[in-house]
Amino acid sequence: MPEFNPTDGMIYIYPILIGFMIIEFLVARENYERKDVFAGFGIALGSSIVASFTKVFAVVVVFQWFFDVLEPFRAQYFGYTTIGFAWWAWALAIVADDFSFYWHHRFSHTVRILWACHVPHHSSKNYNFAVSIRNGWFITLYKPIFWIWMACIGFEPVMIGTALIINGTYQYFLHTKLLGSLGWFGNIFNNPYVHAVHHSSNVEYLDKNHGGILLIWDHMFGTWQNIIKGVAPQYGILKDPETYNPIRLNTHVFEDIFKDLKKAKSLKEVFMYIFGPPGWSPDNSTLTVKQIQAGVEPSEQTKAA
Repeated sequence: MPEFNPTDGMIYIYPILIGFMIIEFLVARENYERKDVFAGFGIALGSSIVASFTKVFAVVVVFQWFFDVLEPFRAQYFGYTTIGFAWWAWALAIVADDFSFYWHHRFSHTVRILWACHVPHHSSKNYNFAVSIRNGWFITLYKPIFWIWMACIGFEPVMIGTALIINGTYQYFLHTKLLGSLGWFGNIFNNPYVHAVHHSSNVEYLDKNHGGILLIWDHMFGTWQNIIKGVAPQYGILKDPETYNPIRLNTHVFEDIFKDLKKAKSLKEVFMYIFGPPGWSPDNSTLTVKQIQAGVEPSEQTKAA
């Protein structure tokens, strides 16, 4: 297999994706807001610069290191050194990649420091192809961790990188109001109708539908939610920073974490403010998604605020 840079494929894919965005804009301009689009491109530019280094590092260095170091172990205990490049290996890689994406995505919503990295993707109040490019600047600093296991068991690093590109390209087309549930196809594979739930700030829809390509993971792990009749998706996040500044959109949750750390009274509180679920507080002055969905009442401090 020839040497492959994971950013090479995207050089050819980006113009195609931008073309679809232009078509969507011409067909449904009402779904676009000028300032929001510019903010999206600002976020995309920053994330592309960071990803051009981190993705190469992940595939060429991190994945390759784990692949090489564990090669003797695989040979001794499992009788193979690599899963190879057969058609079934590619199919397995895409499924394994999607499984990895599910957990990466789920933890990016339920661990506060990871949410700080992921939140720019959810900061738009619109739902269109321009939203799909709003990837946080810091997300690729930890994202590869969820894929290391694939290199360990023998998936070639180039295969992992390619599967990531396939998954990311597929997800681009989830961010539009022009496509629905896609019939029988949408009962198996992720689709805009389902993904709209994930981008909604309605209490009923929070932290649901984390899957990338396949819907099975949300069904298996209890995060599935279909559109509820009479509950139209309201896009965006609960704590809106009310800005179009790409820098602020990438840093506002980090700023909130820092403010909370200054008032922490114990190591447990320090840990929970960083690694607990977004909204956690020791006195319920702010609430997590699970608490909100369970109907927990905020503390008197919040009511008086």
